Amino acid sequence: MSKNRKIQVKGVAITVSEKNSEDYISLTDMVSGFDGGNSLIEKWLRNKNTIEFLAVWENLHNPNFNSPEFEGIKTEAGLNRFTMSAKQWIQKTNAIGIVASAGRYGGTFAHTDIAFEFGSWLSPEFKLLLIKEFQRLKQDELGRQNLDWDLKRLLSKVNYRIHTDSIKDSIIPQLQTPKEKEWLVYAEEADLLNIAVFGMTAKQWKEGNAEMVLQGFNIRDVADLHQLTVLSNLESYNAILIKQGIPKQQRLIELHKTAVSQMQTLRSMSNFTLDKLKSPNVKNQLDKSDDTK
Repeated sequence: MSKNRKIQVKGVAITVSEKNSEDYISLTDMVSGFDGGNSLIEKWLRNKNTIEFLAVWENLHNPNFNSPEFEGIKTEAGLNRFTMSAKQWIQKTNAIGIVASAGRYGGTFAHTDIAFEFGSWLSPEFKLLLIKEFQRLKQDELGRQNLDWDLKRLLSKVNYRIHTDSIKDSIIPQLQTPKEKEWLVYAEEADLLNIAVFGMTAKQWKEGNAEMVLQGFNIRDVADLHQLTVLSNLESYNAILIKQGIPKQQRLIELHKTAVSQMQTLRSMSNFTLDKLKSPNVKNQLDKSDDTK
């Protein structure tokens, strides 16, 4: 478990943690405001309907679920002698929907689908409030992710000015480019960075993304956070290489090597999953595509 966040439901602080890009909610925290505490989790797990629900969920999401073992558990479920803890359920069936761990930050966690079902068993009101607070948490996170992207996009635009100034001061005078042709020099240098980061020119991207072009987007508007970070760094780096008089072909090689190295470093970090790094413009486009299906 990692990336713990807290939500408040009826005065109870409930931990939401992330595991393999999925959100898990602490059942241990959920029962802390109810009489019976942790014993309620085992009581819920003794219920035959609960066992059947968990098995359905596992069969949908877990290819390694031990179905034969579940059939034996199902036969016993509901009998007076039947007992079941979260750890027993996990060990016997290879379940992934429930996670149990010891320690200061441990406890019993369940995938949101399962946690909401447990909340309904505890109290219909509690379940609805839990869902409401969880949705608010996700909306806040989405807003912060979009803000991060906007800031990186702004930074790349600021560094673009540094980049264009170096072209204006060092390349255009050297080439003695006519005023009406200067835009070509700027475009070629911008594409040098596009090739280094995206592996294509702006024109090539436009040819393959006609629908987004009609909406006013360009290749950098759909870059993810990692790409924007590297792009911003390369704009400053290329400005230095230009002032040093390094030829274009040599600069492209150096820029590409730097882009690959920086991207590998960023991709190795687990702060965000790739789907959360995407440009909001890409996410909005995917949402519209889903709406038309």
